[in-house]
Amino acid sequence: MSFVPPALADDPVVARVNGFEIKQSDLDFAASEVGPRLGSVRPTDRQRILMQFMIENELFAGAGEQEELDESDTFEKRAAYHRRRALRDAYFDKNIRDAVDEAEARKIFEENISKVKPEQEISARHILVDTEEEAKDVKAQLEGGADFAKLATEKSKDKNAEGGSLGFFSRGQMLKPFEDAAFALDVGEISEPVKTSFGWHIIEVQEKRTQELPSFEDVKDPIISQLVVRKAQSVVGDLRSKAKIEILDPEIKRAMDDAAMRGEAPPLPDEEFNEDH
Repeated sequence: MSFVPPALADDPVVARVNGFEIKQSDLDFAASEVGPRLGSVRPTDRQRILMQFMIENELFAGAGEQEELDESDTFEKRAAYHRRRALRDAYFDKNIRDAVDEAEARKIFEENISKVKPEQEISARHILVDTEEEAKDVKAQLEGGADFAKLATEKSKDKNAEGGSLGFFSRGQMLKPFEDAAFALDVGEISEPVKTSFGWHIIEVQEKRTQELPSFEDVKDPIISQLVVRKAQSVVGDLRSKAKIEILDPEIKRAMDDAAMRGEAPPLPDEEFNEDH
């Protein structure tokens, strides 16, 4: 999870923009900065996005250099700010992110997964019509051998369900009258007309299965992110308790005092709480 700068010998040039070299270490720094926002992105796409980020960064930086913005009155102040940010990031990686390990995340996973009862899922299809009489007619046709998918295409008001198919769902995902009727059916059984706010349904259950529990790999990153947040809360609280903090602007101080009175916590030093990191 943390960034470890590679040795110079292991720091190849991965791209050039107008002759300026982008090295692997630059991509690693970019991953440390914006990588947490890409948690759900595939690894191959992640590298592409990081490279695009670095290319755009260099395009803007090069354009700024051409306009001699590095000689402006505010540049040194900006550079000083980013130096403090770099120190903050280095401390965060060393004392917070690196202090959270996979073993701790796995322990939490195993403690919680043991409490989870696997839910039943069913795969069903339905035909939705306006009246009970129409629903009874549909049921009679199905019992007479009519093809369910064909009849759904012809009769059902639910045009989003191809052939009437709803796929797999568990309890809590459908309207209760529909859900109760569906889960009471055996595989292959066709329901009596079921009324919901959408109309009248005829339901057929096609398959039942027990929902698979997530693996550790499925949930590792969110667990580690939460552990990082907890560690950040602990560390920043300790640092605040030892620090001498003076808010000299009276309006900002008043706003902070009011927030403290309301029990609002200050933002954490973590990228999930700070869009700049």
